[in-house]
Amino acid sequence: MTTREARGLSATETEEENITAYLQQNPDFFERHQTLLTRLRLPHVRGGSTISLVERQIEVLREKHASLEGKLAEFVQVARGNDAISEKLHRFTRRLLGAGSRAEAIARIEASLREDFDAFHSVLVLIGEQADFTPQRFVRTLRADDVNLKSFETLFSSGKPRCGQARDSQREFLFGSDANDIGSVALVPLGEKGTVGLLALGSTDRDRFHPGMSTEFLARMADLIADSLGASRGR
Repeated sequence: MTTREARGLSATETEEENITAYLQQNPDFFERHQTLLTRLRLPHVRGGSTISLVERQIEVLREKHASLEGKLAEFVQVARGNDAISEKLHRFTRRLLGAGSRAEAIARIEASLREDFDAFHSVLVLIGEQADFTPQRFVRTLRADDVNLKSFETLFSSGKPRCGQARDSQREFLFGSDANDIGSVALVPLGEKGTVGLLALGSTDRDRFHPGMSTEFLARMADLIADSLGASRGR
């Protein structure tokens, strides 16, 4: 049995392999046979006509160039988006540094979420807190054993922000009468495994918060909020 038969190749396939191997080992072949190079014709990818090998190579290079330009544009867009988020997070940090009390810190958190991040549906849930401020729509306090927290146990166990869809019961608990308008949410545990509480951001846009998005800036925001509320305790 021949090697070709053992590999299950036809005579044509074997010949093509030999030609391919020869051209790879002799890259200057067409330099030495330029007349042949100009006579080679290839099917045009966008029509029934034929083009020369050189024209086809130019076309391939153009396609690669267009692909690289597209990727570069994507990278630039992502970089600009990251710069914008970094600037917003910087303003958020400066606001919190200027808070003189827990009540003022909470007011500044809400204002920054609304004005800097366009988060018009946001809720801050603090766990095991005695209300030293007037409860409002944005902030609420719960005992650690409150039944409403059970549906967030998986989130607290992970200790990481989660984006996407929320259960009906979670949306109703967090956003009340606006629950039916919320298309996507970002749930952000505060403190070690949610010991401080939970920040919930809601959007009417189903795609604004999605499972594939980066949550790094949300995690940093969570650290800033937890540290700010801890530092301002008792003030």
